[in-house]
Amino acid sequence: MLKLYGAEICSTCREAKQLLAEQSIEYEYVDITASTKNLKEFLAMRDTLPQYDSVKAEGRIGIPTFVWDDGSVSLDTNWLKGEFRCADC
Repeated sequence: MLKLYGAEICSTCREAKQLLAEQSIEYEYVDITASTKNLKEFLAMRDTLPQYDSVKAEGRIGIPTFVWDDGSVSLDTNWLKGEFRCADC
């Protein structure tokens, strides 16, 4: 199942959740601000994967983050919009 890391204070995360719901895409939501465990889980990923290098260089957090069943990680929300919609989720 798709996993979404985010925070309720993040407008892009709220938008991603809304688009997932509108498209009836099942996902597990991990609010990184809800617990220390969730934050540590996210930071362990963020601090080791190259996908976050440019985000960290810009001083951003790196949410929303999508983690797919195969373990691949994406920070791109474009697949949720228009022609980039996930066809097989």
